[in-house]
Amino acid sequence: MKLYYQTHSPYARKVLVMAHELGLAERLEVIHHETSPTTRNETIYQANPLGKVPVLMLPEGEALFDSIVICDYLDTLHQGPKLIPLQGPERYQALRLQALAQGLCDVGIKLRWEVERRPAHLRYPAYGEGQKYKLEESYRYLEQQVELDGPLNVGHVALGTALDWIVFRELCDFAQHPRLNAWYQRFCDRPSMRATEYSGQTHD
Repeated sequence: MKLYYQTHSPYARKVLVMAHELGLAERLEVIHHETSPTTRNETIYQANPLGKVPVLMLPEGEALFDSIVICDYLDTLHQGPKLIPLQGPERYQALRLQALAQGLCDVGIKLRWEVERRPAHLRYPAYGEGQKYKLEESYRYLEQQVELDGPLNVGHVALGTALDWIVFRELCDFAQHPRLNAWYQRFCDRPSMRATEYSGQTHD
């Protein structure tokens, strides 16, 4: 299988960390592709009409996207414990955490546009502050209401890669939340995270 990837995408990294955790990384040919909202990548658009990575190209030529779908698919390819629980409260707790982590990435990208990527005369400070508030509220929720210990699941993978992307991009910090920050530090020590560290910058 081919994984169309980007070394600075939190969504793509979530997929690759998932593959490492499931023992499937050696089955993937990882191919870096630069994408951005302002630059057309023909290879990616042929596979995904949204023009975004990650995309998983199956041996028969079918393309799977986005990261949520690819992670679900990867979890069907092994005989070990599932990282997406099949049923019960554990399933929806894992999926909810994945959704929150996905949202952190979405919000972080919007914040980055406002504080860094958009030309200064086109920035809307109130919009940027609104995105920063969403990040801060999410950190508070994670610190106070989410149990992060326990068996590894897709939500942990999504959260770990999302938080590390926020650190990589030097966005709104979460270090003042000691329980969340301690969990993040432990998660970054996992071999799957060390093997997939972020690198590179966006090219528009």
